[in-house]
This record gives sequence, C-alpha cells and structure tokens, in this order.
Amino acid sequence: MSPSSLHRKQQIPVIVLAGFLGSGKTTLLNHLLRHRAGNRIGVIVNDFGSIEIDAMTVSGQVGSTVSLGNGCLCCAVDASELDTYLETLTRPAVGLDVIVVEASGLAEPQELVRMLLASDNPQIVYGGLVELVDAAEFDAVRERHPEIDRHLGVADLVVLNKTDRVTDEEQDRIRDAVAATGSRAAVVLAAYGRIDPELLFDPALRPDGEERMRQLSFEDLLLDEEGVETHAGHLHATYESVSFSADVPMNPRRTMEFLDSRPEGLYRIKGYVDFGAGDRGNKYEVHAVGRFLRFTPQPWKRDEPRLTQLVLIGSGIAPDALHKELADCRESAEPPVEAGPAPDMTQDAAHEQSMWGVLRYVQQPAD
Repeated sequence: MSPSSLHRKQQIPVIVLAGFLGSGKTTLLNHLLRHRAGNRIGVIVNDFGSIEIDAMTVSGQVGSTVSLGNGCLCCAVDASELDTYLETLTRPAVGLDVIVVEASGLAEPQELVRMLLASDNPQIVYGGLVELVDAAEFDAVRERHPEIDRHLGVADLVVLNKTDRVTDEEQDRIRDAVAATGSRAAVVLAAYGRIDPELLFDPALRPDGEERMRQLSFEDLLLDEEGVETHAGHLHATYESVSFSADVPMNPRRTMEFLDSRPEGLYRIKGYVDFGAGDRGNKYEVHAVGRFLRFTPQPWKRDEPRLTQLVLIGSGIAPDALHKELADCRESAEPPVEAGPAPDMTQDAAHEQSMWGVLRYVQQPAD
C-alpha cells in the first residue's frame, strides 16, 4: 500500500488533563475555554460543576451533553462511556478542533491514555497527558497520594501551578523531585492555571490552511481586559518555541535519529516534512507529543513549494542546538558516516529502505 493511500482527514487531538484535588484543573479548564485561540473545544468531565456553565451561556442541552454559547461542547460521563462520547464529539458536523478529558474520577490517567491509544476511532489522535501539580501543597499531596510519582512519570507535560505562592528555590526543588520520578516531561510554571493555549493545541485553521473567519467575540474582549495573553502576562515566558524551515529534502534516517533521541523538555513537534526521493508524491505531517509520534502522508498540492516546516515547543530546551540538529538532517548537509545500500540495490530500493523508519509511525487505515 502506497503512503498516499493512507492519507486521512485531520485528526482531533484528545488531551488528558490530570491532577489531584486542589491542583487547579477546573481553573485551567475554564481558562482554556476563555482563551481558546479560536478553537472549538470538546470537554469531557465527571459533572457539569467543573465548568462555569453560567459564565459560558448554555445554548442547549441534550442528555449528558451541554452546548456552550462559544461553540464548545461539554459532556458529563464516566469511563465506560468515553468511547461513546468520543464518537459523538468527533462527528464532522460537530466541528471540534480539540477534546480535553478531565481525568479525575474517570480513571487512572495512564488508563485513559491506554484507552485513547487503543481506540479504533480514526478521527482522534493522542494529544498528551497533562499533569497539574499544586506547588504550594506538593509535599502534602505527595504524602497523601504517593501514586503521584507514577502519574508524573508517564506525563507528557507537567504544569507546576500556584507558583505565585512559592519561592524560586522551592520551584527548583519541586522540579528536581519531578525529575527524580523518571519523568522526561516538560515542566512549565503557572499561576491561576494560566498557560498559553498554544502549548496544548494549535490556532484553529481550516483544512485548506485558511484561517477560520469569525466575529469579534466576548473572549476577545476578555483578553484585552485581563491582559493575560499579552506580553505583560508572560504566559510565553516558561516555554520556548523553535521554528525550522528547509527548502531541500530531509534525510529520513537522520530525521528519525533526531526524533528518536529528542531531548527532555521537548513537549510538542508539529509541521510537515519533505523526504524528497523517499516519497516524491507526499509531504508528511508530523505530530509528536511527549514520546508519542505519528506521521500522516498528504499529497503535495499543485505548485505547492516543497518545504519542510516544523515548530518545536518545550521547556528547558536549547533552541540553537535543536535548530542545528535539524539542519544536519537535511540531504544537503554533510552526512555522518552511515552504512550505504548493498551494491546490487537499486536507487529506488535504497530510497524506499530509507523510509522504513518513518513508515513505522504511519497509522494504518482500519480494514
């Protein structure tokens, strides 16, 4: 089966939001709904009390689903109903851009992650496990819930919340404690659950790449009043973003070596890769969150510039070093010593072999 035949519509990322009582999940969830960068969000919670429904203006309710006035949806479910509501929320007519599952009371966070990764729903893709930590009560929570170490160990992103209530030295101590659990997650700092939505999901775009047109909303007015999305809010200060572009193809082997060994603190990678002769007919959309990686081949459009364009987001990363490592993955870069193809292997076969590492991360369509 050719990679082009594996092309599928844009999948909806499903983010698992976890954290013990008092960590700030409700605050963060409501913050995302108010500062959603134009996205339509589906939220799955235990009960509607987690969402400030009155502030969002309910436009309709059917069964266990509430339609919010800003175009988002909220479902109150238990773990056994998760697949059913994912099927409902991923219908094309609903038009959601991202789904957030609040883990408390539904299931252990890692169980929810396993359910998502094992899901047969072709419309979703794993969007990461976000673990909230109460910086002011970290030691007390750890004593009451020693399982937090296990949660931190499997998280893709750790949000150290309520940092306005602890000193810089205490923040560093908690960071060290998180690392001691074996966690390779990026750690970002927050107060009042205010994190930049771009950490979790992309600005809403139409499939053809044109920005979704919308009227000025109440959300936009709130941004001006609160100032949390401006430079004064410093939401961008706890993570780094690296943009990379190349107008020559990327070497598949070297690109996969980079992706397989990406450093701690690198949380998300998004964009498109041109593998040149490895697959002349397709560009490859790359979606990486934590240790999760997936490629989706998409046909080049007529007269579309054949570029590799990537954005890397993380905390505690070295932007210049990452940019150099990616530049070294270009076909025009001086290649490291590597085993060449067998003498009797044709050039086409060599190109096909070089793509094997990439194709391992292309989702096969359901039969």
